[in-house]
Amino acid sequence: MADSANVVEITDANFSEVTGQPGLSMVDFWAVWCGPCRMVAPIVEQLADEYAGQVTVGKLDVDNNQRSAAQFNVRSIPTILFFKDGKVVDQVIGAVPRPALENKIKQLLAA
Repeated sequence: MADSANVVEITDANFSEVTGQPGLSMVDFWAVWCGPCRMVAPIVEQLADEYAGQVTVGKLDVDNNQRSAAQFNVRSIPTILFFKDGKVVDQVIGAVPRPALENKIKQLLAA
C-alpha cells in the first residue's frame, strides 16, 4: 500500500473516523490494477509527508471498499476527495500533476 507513514489506509469501517475529524482530509480512491492511480500515488504520499499535521491523507482501495466508493459516487479512479470538517468540499478526478493537488490543498487550508 502506501510507503508513507503519514498516509492512513481507509476502509469502509474507518472511513468516517478519518474524514469526520476537524480540519482538512484528502482521500485518494484507487485500485491496484489502475495505472493512473499508480502514477498519482507517489504525489499523494509526498504531500502527506509535507502537510503532516495540517492535512489527514488517506487511501481507499475501491475494490475492497465498494460501499464508501458508492456513497461518494466515485465512478472513475483515481478520484481524490477533499473533506473539511467531515464534508466534501472539493474533488480531483484523474491523474493530475503535483502542482494541481498542492494548489488545491493550499487553497482549502486558507479558506
